[in-house]
Amino acid sequence: MPDLTEGQRGMTKGQVRVSVFGKTDLGRTRERNEDTFLVADLSSGSASLQPEVRNHAIGARGSLFIVADGMGGAAAGELASAMAADHIHHHMATTWTSDTIATAERFAFRMREAVELANSAIHDYAREHPEVRGMGTTVTVAGIFGSDLYLAQIGDSRAYLVRNSDAIQLTKDQSLMQRLVDAGELTEDEAEQSERRNIILQALGPDPRVKVDLTYQSVRRGDVLILCSDGLSGLVRREEFAMLAGRHLDPSALCAALIDLANSRGGPDNITVITARFDGDGLREPDTAEGVGYQTYQLPAASNESDPSAAQVGDSAAPESILTLDRLRNLGLIMLVLGVLILLLAVLD
Repeated sequence: MPDLTEGQRGMTKGQVRVSVFGKTDLGRTRERNEDTFLVADLSSGSASLQPEVRNHAIGARGSLFIVADGMGGAAAGELASAMAADHIHHHMATTWTSDTIATAERFAFRMREAVELANSAIHDYAREHPEVRGMGTTVTVAGIFGSDLYLAQIGDSRAYLVRNSDAIQLTKDQSLMQRLVDAGELTEDEAEQSERRNIILQALGPDPRVKVDLTYQSVRRGDVLILCSDGLSGLVRREEFAMLAGRHLDPSALCAALIDLANSRGGPDNITVITARFDGDGLREPDTAEGVGYQTYQLPAASNESDPSAAQVGDSAAPESILTLDRLRNLGLIMLVLGVLILLLAVLD
């Protein structure tokens, strides 16, 4: 790792510490677990749930948490989610940690780049192996750099922040239902109850290009970050995330309590969760939860020095649960499709 000046590190004065744990569960009905999670201290080079990672100070290169929810049938889903976590972590643990430019902007750029490269790797592998063609995975990547949290998302695995007993969703699902909510055609409650809530607009793998949703949030002392697959967020309400985070201060106990709650409600899907609690004199005391939420992070033009996702368009067979944006744009039918679906929802609901 190259030597860095204090200014290059972009770190806060004082120490930021994180207590973190992750857990995945088969659920009550699935035969195979297609979810993957990863916890890494990028400064020490450790990716594990060993004690030195479960409770560590955020170093000069930050920390990385990943949740991926695979899909595609047979063993394709678990392969896709594992490939996503491995490729993203490898890029951050090598390219980012050896980068002489160690600013927050560069950190966020490398995160987006890592997700784009993971997509290319999964897409290329599926093209070369017909037995897994169409495999894909959601991914939500949380990177901690100094006192700031950066999120890179594809799909509908979610991130929540619990502050002062309030749980706020930091990510926005890349799903059909979220699109209809944004258009004012459905309420959030109606979208959560819809049988079509699992139709997503993007995943890693099915298409050669993806548009990474890059967002950020400043962290305060006592904040709790929760990353999870939809096997959890589809069954547990926001206020219950806050309630359990207040009741279980240990991240491993919080993970277990959240999974137990989802399973008590049927556990129809794999359930994966990472919980992280932040502390240290490098963080400000929490004020209100106002200002916490979905906030797009715009990278400066100078950061966009490469576009690893600019691959040639090839044919691919996406799972039926993925309605990708590129295909809709190519057909020029996105508005027509949304209009038809709105009419269908009105008739069927």
